[in-house]
Order: sequence, then structure tokens, then C-alpha cells
Amino acid sequence: MTFFCVNKSEVIKNPITEMMVKINLKVLCYIFQIMTTLVLVFLVLCKLVAAEEYLDVTIDQGPVRGYKTSDGVFAFYGIHYATAPTGPQRFNAPLPPPTWEDTFEATERLIICPQAARGGGQFMKTVEDCLVTNIYVPDTDEKNLPVVVFFHGGAYQYGYGESKEPQKIVKTKKVIALNFNYRVGPNGFLCLGTKDVPGNAAMKDQVALLRWVQQNIKYFGGNPADVTIAGCSAGGSSVDLHLVSKMSRGLFKKAIPESSANLCSYSVQPDPIEYAQNYAKLLNFTNVDDIQALEEFYKNVPFSVLNSINVMENLDSSVTFVPCIERDLGQEMFLDTDPSYVLKTGAYRKVPMLYGFTDMEGMLRLSFFPTWKGLMNENFADFLPENLQFQSEEEKQRVARKVKNFYFGNRTVDESTIANFVDYITDITFTHGMLKSAALQTKAGNNNVYLYEYVFDKSGNLPYNLHGANHCDQSMAVLDEANEEDLSAEYKQMKSTMRDLWLNFILTGKPVPAESSYPQWPPANTNRSPHMVLNTTMELKGKLQPKRAKFWDNIYSKYYRKPIPPTY
Repeated sequence: MTFFCVNKSEVIKNPITEMMVKINLKVLCYIFQIMTTLVLVFLVLCKLVAAEEYLDVTIDQGPVRGYKTSDGVFAFYGIHYATAPTGPQRFNAPLPPPTWEDTFEATERLIICPQAARGGGQFMKTVEDCLVTNIYVPDTDEKNLPVVVFFHGGAYQYGYGESKEPQKIVKTKKVIALNFNYRVGPNGFLCLGTKDVPGNAAMKDQVALLRWVQQNIKYFGGNPADVTIAGCSAGGSSVDLHLVSKMSRGLFKKAIPESSANLCSYSVQPDPIEYAQNYAKLLNFTNVDDIQALEEFYKNVPFSVLNSINVMENLDSSVTFVPCIERDLGQEMFLDTDPSYVLKTGAYRKVPMLYGFTDMEGMLRLSFFPTWKGLMNENFADFLPENLQFQSEEEKQRVARKVKNFYFGNRTVDESTIANFVDYITDITFTHGMLKSAALQTKAGNNNVYLYEYVFDKSGNLPYNLHGANHCDQSMAVLDEANEEDLSAEYKQMKSTMRDLWLNFILTGKPVPAESSYPQWPPANTNRSPHMVLNTTMELKGKLQPKRAKFWDNIYSKYYRKPIPPTY
């Protein structure tokens, strides 16, 4: 293409002038070529943007727009389902969400609630008004689809909804999925039993999300009468607590608590005032016996200070700020009594449950082993679960010796017994609480509890030559992972199987429907039997961890510490 034409006869026959003209023409040609390229790039980008597929939906708050992802599903990010109260009211129940008139571009990602640094990152956006949900909608004209809501984990201290996405399940075009943020740490679980700090703010966030789903999911093509709630670790504990909460009745139809339960040792604070006082002391506040002064301190302390203490290293595996039994203040309460009492009386709505854990949950604490092994040998009593109580130190030491002998015999806690260490942490933190809850549920008449143990070792390179599935590996298998095309063929197949089973349950309330090609999987009875072993091949077995479960059943029958509401 010719950009400029020059009549040489009109050029002054001066060597210097002629050279300058040639240079200027060359520069102008380069400039014009660059501008032309930029225009072409701009037009291509405009074409790509114009071609980007989106879906407009009008919810109760106003119109929203989501965009199609590389997985072929429409994702709506960062929609507020409620408003987090701020300032001195920041520990209260959530407020109604905002409304708008113009189309809301649902594209803001990686929003997290204030928390310790572990849950954040350089790309995260930490905001106080963090109560957002992300909705994943299949590209289909089908309506009234089943809905699954995923609750994120993080020991109730950190995490965010988008940390793991469910796009691969949604890609099947059989379900709509959501994940969401809720307040974590002291902001979500400080429990003083006062008007401004009643407790369970985060659990009320979760209820607000489920109520939002009831009101709005129909606009996305979902069925509000067919909602499954699922989550792992603190997410699983949350799911199981909704089972016994009056606030949550009628808001879901099926439940998948993974690797945690409402009866796990860390699921409910034994004594909220004691925990609040102890944490305040760590923050250098000393007037902890004055409940009004304590409340004012917490209501005004900056978030940077409030979240500055690591509560993940307690020897008894407690994590301080978790759900609590609330004091009756005339407000709506999420939890008003001990979950074990609710389960024993059967005064709750029984729903199909997909219930289980991995075989090596305790690997979660392996990083502490170099320090803890010596402390365990010195005084094992320090490592007993927080929800046990004793009449005297002598009684506590006697029980500690019994427990240590059950797991380690006469051997020292060291690298040679690290598998025993993992079993101990597995049981006191996760599995016994689940097995106890399962037994109480079946005794209360729930005939649709499906038990499993997930044992697939996805890495093959675990520390200390251990072999098995780590904490929440079953959840990892179901949800999306980065670069799945690079996974081993064996793990890809495992993920495919797990997604099939979980999707079956979401759709039918059974992990293996009658017409399925998978081995039949009947519900458990009151003896916690049978259960399915989930590996590259599935195997139906009898009682799940019978000896370990019976051992802890006996311990808790004598020494259980019943949680209490804030008392002062």
C-alpha cells in the first residue's frame, strides 16, 4: 500500500533539504503504520467484546449481567445477597442487600471478608461489606433446575466463596451452583450475648444467603424447592449446624457435610465469654471481667488488630471463634441449644445426608508435628479435645494416659509413630464428631444417611511415607482445580467418579440411584453401617471405624463438656 506520493520535480535540488524530506517521510510512514495497526487491534478487540456471550437476569434487587466462561457456563460474580453492618454494629445480623436500576455487571471477583493474612493474597479485595455470592448457570433453556450451594471452609477463621469453583458440575447442564462469602474469625463469631454482639453473625449471614436463594434463584432457572447445601471442614460443620437450626428450616432439601459435623469438637464454643476474655487479653486488653468494657473494646478495635492473632495453633485443636449457643435476647437465634440435644430428641427436619470423611484427615496438622511430638510426650493431657471436662487434674491425666495408650501403646510419639499421630488428630478433630452425629441421626429416624470414607491418594508423594487422602481431598475431587488437563489419568478418573456420585445425590438424594452402573450404596443404620470406601474402585463395607468410634463414644459419655450460652 502506498501511503504518500512525492513529485520529485517539485523537490528543491538541495542535498540537505532532500535528505530531510526523505527522513520526514520515513518517520511519517512509521507513525501511520503504527496508528493503522492500533486501529486494527482496537477493531479486533471491539469485535471480541461484542462477541462475548452474556446472560441478563432481573432479580429482586435489579437487573444483573453474567458472562460465559471458558467452561461454557454463565458466571455472575460479586452479587450482594446482604449488607454487612459496619462500625459499632459490625457484630450484628446482616442487613438487607442493596438495590439498583441500571444493569449490574456481575464481574467483580476475589472479594473477601476481613480476616487473618492466611486467607488473603495480593489479588484479593478485602472489604468490610463482603457478603457476596457467585452464581454459576448452565447454558441451557431448561428451567426449574436443582440448586447446590457450596459453603467454603477455613476453620471459621479465613476463606472466601470463590476459593473453589463448581463450573465442571454446572457444565453438565443439570444444576445451578452458588458459593458465597460469610464473615469469619472474631467478626463472624464473637459471642457476648449482648444486643450488639449476640453471636453467630456469620451463621446468620449463611441463613441470609439461603433466604436470598429462595427468593431469587428462580430468575436464574433454579428450583428453590430443591436446594442442596454442601461444604467441607468449617463448611461441612456449617452445613450440619443448619440441620439443627430453627432459622434454617425449609431452606434446603438435601445436605452434604464433608469432613466435619455439628458435633465435632471445634464446631461450637464451650464457653463464649471465656473465649472472648482470653482473646482480648492476647490483644492487650485487661479489663475483661467488665462485660460492657469488653464489648466496647471489641466494637471499636480496628480490624487489623482484631485479626492479628493466630488461633490455629492451639494444642487442643480448638480455633476460638466458631458458632455458639446464643443467649435469648428476644432476637432471632441461629442456635439456642446444644446440637447433640436436638439430634437426640429428633426435633429437627430430617433430610437426605451424604456424610463422610477422608482416611487421613489429621495430615492437616502435620506442620505442627515437629513441635507437638515432644510436647505430647511431656504432657499428653494438653492435647485432649476442648469439649471434654474433668473433675480434677488427676482425672484428666488418667484419661490422657488411656487415650495415649489407645493410639500409641507404650511407644514414643515420634517419626516412627506419625501414622498414629495422624489417626489421633483425625479422630478428635473430625471423624468421631461425624460418626456420633450419624449415629444420633439414624436413631432419630433419618433413613437416608449415606456414609463413606474417601481414601484415594492423589499425590503419591506424601511426607513421612504416609499414604491416603488428606483433609477435604474428597471436596477437591468434586470441585474445579487449576490445569486439570495436567492431572494424572487415575486422578482424572477419580474426579469423574466423584462428580458423578455427588451430582447423583444432588439430583436424586441418593449417591447411587437404582439404575446406576456404580455398586449399590444403601443408607446407614444405627450401627454406622454400611459405608462406601471411595477409591479407584468402590467397595461397600460394614461399620465405619468401629473400634475408634466406640472408644470415643465411651470417653464422651463420661466427660462431655456441654456448651453453654454467654453467661455473666
